[in-house]
Amino acid sequence: MSKSLVAAVAAAVALAVGSYAASPIAAAQDKPTVSRDAAKPLKAAQDAAAAKKFDESIARANEAIALPKATAYDKFVANQMLAFAYANKRDTANLTRAMEAQLASGFLSGSEKNSVLKNLASVAYQQKDYNKAIDMGRQLISAGGGDSETYTLVAQSYYLQSKYRDAAKFLGDYVAVQERNGQTPKEQSLQLISDSYLKANDNAANTAALEKLVRYYPKPVYWNNLLYTMMRSEGINDRHTLHIYRLMHDTGTLKQASDYTEMAQIAMDQGTPGEAVSVLEAGVAANVFTDKASQDRNQRLLEAAKKAATADKASLAKFEVEAKAASTGEADIALGRGYLSYGMNAQAEEAFARGIGKGGLKAPAEAQILLGVAQLRQKENKEAVKSFNAVKAAPDANLERIAKLWALHAS
Repeated sequence: MSKSLVAAVAAAVALAVGSYAASPIAAAQDKPTVSRDAAKPLKAAQDAAAAKKFDESIARANEAIALPKATAYDKFVANQMLAFAYANKRDTANLTRAMEAQLASGFLSGSEKNSVLKNLASVAYQQKDYNKAIDMGRQLISAGGGDSETYTLVAQSYYLQSKYRDAAKFLGDYVAVQERNGQTPKEQSLQLISDSYLKANDNAANTAALEKLVRYYPKPVYWNNLLYTMMRSEGINDRHTLHIYRLMHDTGTLKQASDYTEMAQIAMDQGTPGEAVSVLEAGVAANVFTDKASQDRNQRLLEAAKKAATADKASLAKFEVEAKAASTGEADIALGRGYLSYGMNAQAEEAFARGIGKGGLKAPAEAQILLGVAQLRQKENKEAVKSFNAVKAAPDANLERIAKLWALHAS
């Protein structure tokens, strides 16, 4: 049992017995009083508790309960004494019974009832009686006394029974209320929701939960989890994957040697060898290729990328003239890809904007994302966010989600 729980019980008892601390018979006229017969043992129980003689306090409180003419209020006060003593003795079974007796008595005020419910939920959770913890926690919430700790305790009680969807739904509803009220959800809450959906094998819901984590707590570990989860989304193809790798690279979460290699290979396949060169050189600088086979393979890939990039970069000036003269924007977008891959971001932005303006594009949503990337890499964050938010890819929901992630990063 935690020290905080003992302190909470002590505070509740102190509040409740304060009215008869000097004389347990005396009380305000509009409040119940202990009977004359019970006054003596209850005062003795109180004095013993003050002296930390908890066994004696328990004996005297039970003596008051056993009186033939003990009133309901006598028993209520005695159970408050018992709760205090049992809490200090770390006797959770008897503590629970004493608190439940108080709850059933009808004498608790609203705030006292909430305090007892919270303590009962905490004790039940510590004793791994998760159904009871859920019941007490939900009662506390219904009574208006629930706080973020209560919601977490209930959600964790579901989680520890492998009721992952219940945990995620319960806590997710609370987070939604917080967001509507303009409050920032706790990091722990969002972590628990994400982990619950992960255990429930709900990739889409987990991705949405990770997006909230990134929005409110943009730590590299959450970006890493989110982007790898996106990789596993239904319908992801190589073009999507390259966009996700770019975002990983920009957020500092590209770590695995295999990811550097795959990103470079896809970039080569999609006609941006300059990007392949830059990512492979970054991998070499970060010492991600540790074994000889990996080093040799990626060195060969780097040499091929450099050769292709040399020829590609030399052709850009001529290609720009052709692209500008084209009636549709497809060539401009291809040109912009080339500029972007060589870090020529201003030229890339100009080409993308021109191509989008002309229209006639096969993949306008993707062009819009690339425009935002070029702007972001020039620290034009506000413009980049506008570009990313303009992506509406109804036939390709994954591109729209990727654009939203770029917007989160940019903002």
